[in-house]
Amino acid sequence: MVIPGGVAERGGTDERSATDINPVLKGKSMSDTLTLPAETRERAGKGASRALRRDGRVPAVVYGGNEEPLAIHVEEKELSRQLGTGHFFNSIIEVEVGGKKLRTQPKDVAFHPVSDRPLHADFLRVAKGATVHVNVPVVFENEEASPGLKRGGVLNIVRHDLELVCDAEKIPHEITIDVTGFDVGESIHISHVSLPSGVESAITDRDFTIATIAAPSALKSAEGDTTQTDGEEAE
Repeated sequence: MVIPGGVAERGGTDERSATDINPVLKGKSMSDTLTLPAETRERAGKGASRALRRDGRVPAVVYGGNEEPLAIHVEEKELSRQLGTGHFFNSIIEVEVGGKKLRTQPKDVAFHPVSDRPLHADFLRVAKGATVHVNVPVVFENEEASPGLKRGGVLNIVRHDLELVCDAEKIPHEITIDVTGFDVGESIHISHVSLPSGVESAITDRDFTIATIAAPSALKSAEGDTTQTDGEEAE
């Protein structure tokens, strides 16, 4: 069973090193490079942007790389399709405009607060061999091999993605964590995860928690009843 979110507690049976267990280990295949056709924008301003959106286009900008910002617009349907892949923000996007291909990293997409339609997008130019910061989703496997989960424990996911630093050509599609051997009360930290070659955690000042194996409610109730009984006997 999985509960998204929540707060992890440290201590107790939490003290295990990566050599004590075999949790980990894979960054699944690298994210694909996506191609996004675009056209340059002749006019700027709110009126021009509204007109583009009425025509099914989304205003956007390409910036960085010691070059002037380039105002563009892209097809809303294609942008929405790429957003729906689940790895848009940890992919390199080749923006095709004016017969050229611009290697970029998507940095932000603004959405309508009611309809969730994309309203504007920002792309950062990425040079060959550049290092990028990305948020890569985490997935868990082998839950049936976790003693804690087999006993009815709950996989409490604290972080659904990891902030990583890597070469733009080596962005992982996802990071897979093997929960084999984890018991109730234990936590999975970043130190348990063997990241792919050339990929590092952007957070280096602490051994942060990614997930915990929480006790099942039945076990918590039983422990609570035992505590109460002991207290009554002590009186």
